[in-house]
Order: sequence, then C-alpha cells, then structure tokens
Amino acid sequence: MKVGVSFLSSKDIVRDLKILNDTDVDYIHVDVMDGKFVPKKTMPFKEMRHISDFTDKRLDVHLMVEDASKYIPLYAELNVEYITIHVEIDEDIEKDLKLIKSYGIKAGLSIKPDTKVSELVPYLPYVDQILIMSVEPGAGGQSFIPESENKINEARALLKSYNMNAIINVDGGVKDSTIKMCHNADMVVSGSYVVLSDNFQEKISSLR
Repeated sequence: MKVGVSFLSSKDIVRDLKILNDTDVDYIHVDVMDGKFVPKKTMPFKEMRHISDFTDKRLDVHLMVEDASKYIPLYAELNVEYITIHVEIDEDIEKDLKLIKSYGIKAGLSIKPDTKVSELVPYLPYVDQILIMSVEPGAGGQSFIPESENKINEARALLKSYNMNAIINVDGGVKDSTIKMCHNADMVVSGSYVVLSDNFQEKISSLR
C-alpha cells in the first residue's frame, strides 16, 4: 500500500514537511481549496509553491476547486506526479484531464461520498488515479465513512470491467483502525492521524 500524507491539519507546515521528508512516505498530498467548491480556503499558490523548498517528495495535488483549469498550469510547475480534479465541477472534465496530461503529469479524478462511481465511466481513458473521498471534502480530522469500502470495491470492479490500469486512492479518516476497509485500494491519504502524532514514521508504517 502506498501512502500519501496531507498537511491540511498541520500546526506547523514547514516543520512537518521537513519531518515527512525523512520518512518513507510516498507522496505529500497537497489539498487545494478555493472557498467555493468547498467552504474552506487554503493558502494561495504563491505560498504553496514553496512546498518543494522543504521536501523533495513527489506531490499528489488534490484540486477541490471550481475552476480547475486555472489551477492546473500553476501546480504543473511543481514536483508533481498527480493532479486530481473533481468529477462534480462544472467544467469540461475531459479537457481538464487532457490539460493535466499535456504537462507529463498523471491525471486523477475524485468523487465525493454521495457521487456514484458510474460518474467516472466517460473519463476512464484519461484517468491515472481514481480518488475516493471517504469523508466530505474540505476539512481534516473527519471520521471515515464506512460505506466508502463499497465504493472502493465498485471502483476496482469498474476498472477491471473496462480493463483500465488506474490506481485507486482513498482520502479521509484513514488511520490504523480504518485501513482494513481500504484493502482493495492501491494508495491511501492520511492527514491528522500522522501530522498530529508524535511519530510520523510509525503512523505511516501502520498504514502499509
């Protein structure tokens, strides 16, 4: 199981990025929120762009924004492996996914807890990662929604039926007591469970 860590709940981002850089975490998960698609807003790109000053880990960028096409070229400048957008946004999803891939970056598509997995079908040829939200997007520290396990399994079956090789990532409420419900995923994102702990590496290892 690959592990990404979100610093959304971090009390000291610079310190935590430096600590994470010394762990075996696979990705730093970057949550980008515009205050429109979700109520909260994260720091502007002019500050986010400095993330790579404190870690050389690859970034997994999650755009919780309405106008993804505006953000994609900005984050494409960073040490990014994945940029993920939401299927629920009112934009040309296919065009946005192609834009991500035009930068040589892997494209992800995320669904909220109430969105059906079948909504992903039209975009599967352009998707490298499916991100299953196991909480309502927009805030750290929430509890894992148990029904998310079924969505993970549905997504796995969907990829198999279309013979697609995208990875399945799960984000929200992931910790040692919920990781067993993510057994059919390829990667998980954990936030407060890791960054609010006294031992980042121990918590990361417990998720593998």
